[in-house]
Amino acid sequence: MAESKAKTIAENRRARFDYFLEDNMEAGIALLGTEIKALRDGRANIAESYAAVEGREIVLVNADIPPYKQANRFNHEPRRHRKLLLHRKQIDKLIGAVQREGRTIIPVRLYLNERGMAKLEIALAKGKKIHDKREAVAERDWQRDKARLLRDKG
Repeated sequence: MAESKAKTIAENRRARFDYFLEDNMEAGIALLGTEIKALRDGRANIAESYAAVEGREIVLVNADIPPYKQANRFNHEPRRHRKLLLHRKQIDKLIGAVQREGRTIIPVRLYLNERGMAKLEIALAKGKKIHDKREAVAERDWQRDKARLLRDKG
């Protein structure tokens, strides 16, 4: 989605593992002054974040943008909700997909575009069926114990 001069700040690699990503789109983020300074330093984490619907807006929840050290008096809250800047049609599409189809809005990549503006690549996602390892682990342990018992007995 981004141009060649974009600088990636944070990437959510786990999103591709946990979800089927479908519709990608670019969103702006409403940031405070110290947040953009921290992003330009390349410090942010979106690994545990997600986008949620609050009223008729989409907000980024749980994204960690650490405080900017040189501006400690005017610093921001690191994990505050940040409004995503989208067109009304895009917001309606996202809200409809979340409410009707049970989709999740996942942030995929946070970057600065060629103009130096912070952008967030988001995707509508459908959860993958997570494999339950407990049965496989129990079976493997039983086979190991059974082999050990038969070996020691004989």
